[in-house]
Amino acid sequence: MRGGVERNAEGRPVHAEVRAGDFVIWLHRVAAELNLVSARSMPAASSGLVVYVEDVDAHCERARTRGAHLESEPQDMPYGQREYGARDLEGHRWWFATPLS
Repeated sequence: MRGGVERNAEGRPVHAEVRAGDFVIWLHRVAAELNLVSARSMPAASSGLVVYVEDVDAHCERARTRGAHLESEPQDMPYGQREYGARDLEGHRWWFATPLS
């Protein structure tokens, strides 16, 4: 699969690929047989992903209008980027950022 969503015979998503330039982020459904559980089932987040976007404020607004669960609004950070945080439907943490300089 090169991007998109792969579904099983019942039409449920099995895994997906998100592409950012030459990079691929592989996402997989919760699957007990593979020891993959929802982040929501754990007492704390064990990881997060930062994705750089061209315009973090515009990206945040698009995410908001599409029903994203935002954890933080876009803000300038002391380490040189403007970012906001969100969680996906499984509870995984994502941050989207634009460098300030």
